[in-house]
Amino acid sequence: MNIVESTRSFEAWLRRHISIVTRDLKVKHEAMKESPFVFLRATFYRWAQLWAEVCPKPASAPTILAIGDLHLENFGTWRDSEGRLVWGVNDFDEAYPLPYTNDLVRLAASVFLARREGHFEITRPTICEAILEGYASSLERGGRPVVLAERNIWLAAIAVKQLRNPRKFWGQLRAHDPAEPPVPASLLRRFLPPTRGKVQFFERLAGKGSLGRKRCVAIADAVGGHVAREAKAIVPSAAAWVEGDRSRRIYVADAIRQAVRSPDPFLHVLDRWIVRRLAPDCVRVELDDLPRSRDEPRLLRAMGWETANVHLGGPRAPILRDLRSRRSRWLERAAANMVDATLADWRAWTRR
Repeated sequence: MNIVESTRSFEAWLRRHISIVTRDLKVKHEAMKESPFVFLRATFYRWAQLWAEVCPKPASAPTILAIGDLHLENFGTWRDSEGRLVWGVNDFDEAYPLPYTNDLVRLAASVFLARREGHFEITRPTICEAILEGYASSLERGGRPVVLAERNIWLAAIAVKQLRNPRKFWGQLRAHDPAEPPVPASLLRRFLPPTRGKVQFFERLAGKGSLGRKRCVAIADAVGGHVAREAKAIVPSAAAWVEGDRSRRIYVADAIRQAVRSPDPFLHVLDRWIVRRLAPDCVRVELDDLPRSRDEPRLLRAMGWETANVHLGGPRAPILRDLRSRRSRWLERAAANMVDATLADWRAWTRR
């Protein structure tokens, strides 16, 4: 398949699982033209289709419950049950049993593309060294949640810069269109704190890969201020489409539960929906907020570390053995090959 045929086939598969928001899918198709980085974020289905063909040796690595759609902007913050700010992977929609190398190569490829667009200054070898150093260190030590408190002060400083202005944040949420049926209203109300006031429901346009799936936000005034919950429709990973897996199993909850992390108490996976708290202090990493130069390797080491935190849901010995057996610069070569494939698809998509 070429990229157009692949997209058409995947979206036909998607329609068999959920009702598609056609307007949002058109937005996604246009967004895919913006840049190779945005294209990568929006097309995990294509990555999953090409991965084993383009990178056969990395694709033969031990299988674990992988994140799947890992990239630079799939990291963010949340509050744990102690109210502490925690940083880590914040989207598991595409979780699926895959070679552990999938996540490392996809993360490195996303950094290569961000570097191509001027967001990183360090070299490709340094990028891969930093990711692998963090990943191996976390595996060897059994992982540790990335809590932004007495540890990780430098990362806390970066995260705090990313926190949204509350007035602007709530204004942007309310600027979306009122929600149209079907609205998972009872589901959203279930996870709101008690309120006597009116609950407002809005559509939400967010993300790239999940565009086309229903997103709905409930906003209310409770306990002295605004609160919001989002419900997002989930489907089996695009990797299941590639594998021809008809089980319809969704691995989101498994990946979150098995990971070494301080969990978000407001995140719930049920009834083919993900429900989570939206707030100015629960944000994802964005390219424009990333540090330059001195802190780039440290940030990538942290991303490698957190990737291992998720992979530690399974046995670590086979991963460590395989990782130590790989030749130097394997990650750089694999990521470069996937970048080339992504660029070819992006150019074909923009010409269609």
